[in-house]
Amino acid sequence: MRPAHRRRPVAGLLLAPLLAPLLTGCFAADGGSTGAPGSGGSSDGARLRIALAFPPSENFSPYGADATLLSRLGVTEGLTRLDGNGAASPALAESWRRENGRSWLFTLRDATFQDGAPVTADAVAAALTHATQATPLPTALAGVKLTARASGDRTVRVTTATADPVLPLRLAGPSLAVLSPKAYGKQADGKKTETAGKTETAGKKEAGKGSAPDPVGHATGPFTLTKVNGSASATLDRFDDYWGGRAQASGIDAKFIADGTARANALRTGEEDIAEAVPVSQAASLPKGVAREVPTARTTSLFLNTRSGAFADPKVRAAARQAVDTSVLAKNVYEGYADPGQGVFGPALNWAAGLRKQPTGRAEPASAAAVKGTTVTLATYDNRPELPEVAQVLQQQLEKAGFTVKLTVRESSRIESDALAGKFDAFVGARNTMLDTGDPVSVLASDYTCDGTYNLALLCDRAVDRAVTAADAVADPEGRRRAVLAAEASILGTDAVVPLVHQRNVLGVATAVRGVLLDPYERAVVAPGTRR
Repeated sequence: MRPAHRRRPVAGLLLAPLLAPLLTGCFAADGGSTGAPGSGGSSDGARLRIALAFPPSENFSPYGADATLLSRLGVTEGLTRLDGNGAASPALAESWRRENGRSWLFTLRDATFQDGAPVTADAVAAALTHATQATPLPTALAGVKLTARASGDRTVRVTTATADPVLPLRLAGPSLAVLSPKAYGKQADGKKTETAGKTETAGKKEAGKGSAPDPVGHATGPFTLTKVNGSASATLDRFDDYWGGRAQASGIDAKFIADGTARANALRTGEEDIAEAVPVSQAASLPKGVAREVPTARTTSLFLNTRSGAFADPKVRAAARQAVDTSVLAKNVYEGYADPGQGVFGPALNWAAGLRKQPTGRAEPASAAAVKGTTVTLATYDNRPELPEVAQVLQQQLEKAGFTVKLTVRESSRIESDALAGKFDAFVGARNTMLDTGDPVSVLASDYTCDGTYNLALLCDRAVDRAVTAADAVADPEGRRRAVLAAEASILGTDAVVPLVHQRNVLGVATAVRGVLLDPYERAVVAPGTRR
């Protein structure tokens, strides 16, 4: 493979850090290695053992929640990625420029798919086109219509129906990963993965229009997925022809362990090298230097069902919001590893603090007499061990205000679809607001608008939709931030969501491991330089 051309990326002033978190430099914070592309070595390092909190819930489809699993494990990549300041930086595209209001031209680097095919402009355009036809639509494309066409062997022109000043940020979303053409054929070109007791195709059997492609052996990252054992584990091998350099670890053995204490114990006993989402209650008991605190853009919130049940009444929602004391949650449940909820966007995004607006249009809370005896169902998941405890505290606070609360706790893959279908009155969830696109407007569109694809509150408010649409039309970074926080104020004014805490993630890393990525966007854990 010929060396990749080195050009200075043309990201444009419009992509100056809209979202800079309180971090500097690269994500890695150990061993002097950033783990960035190009830092791989030639030696055969030991395999990495990783305990992940969330199992695949969609058969490793790159179009839904499993996209971040593929990204964290170093399997998939998009045209761009986010750097430590929240700006778009090169990935499969080595540079790009904005041609006009609606069109961008991306120049591809010299890279190879894991099945040996070259990364061409035609392949990239086809991959992006498939994403636009997926059902449901990837969250990164919420409210956006785009077309992608090859413009030469190594250039791709991406055009949007309306001006999209943050398109390079959007293309960094894990759900817009670029896969080989073979991933989209019938039965994903017949590529199989071994599973417990039988062999299955990783993606949907018919990977035609609108269905999920098969990422197994068809991605571009430093590690290739080779074996899936249901929702229990997965095996990955090093991809030796990775454009960013051969990975130092020979492969990855990933286990999906929903119980946080079990993840911490596996790290403590040496069974695992890396454990994500270590419970704060376990962090202090880990050996010195093992618990790595990572400021994140993740907000834990109480989502109230605005479509049906008791919380369809804005006055009852206001009464619930008034009953919640977030300072107790940050101090006691999270043991100081979180800050009290301020809004949809927390202090990890330092631009939000000085621009935040007071919520607008809030209803008067229903009286205690009106609320007394109102029965509501409150649900959450236990993959993040603090959430059930948060829910229990909320149950007590709501009951003190007069509500009767029924609590339901399940594993995330068994409860999320019910929450999105409105089967609960209230839901406690943790959401990284920069996970999908890196653009704050996108998370508002997907989570709080009438057509949103991850609308846990089932909110449909025309004033909110107008505010989000207005924010999306602003190109100037400072003006966009102000418009985003005006939309946030409109959303909070509905009391559809009550921000509870802004989290700091605790990642467990064995002392022998180097080059782990401490990513505020929670998109990456391993890279070519990760080793033990």
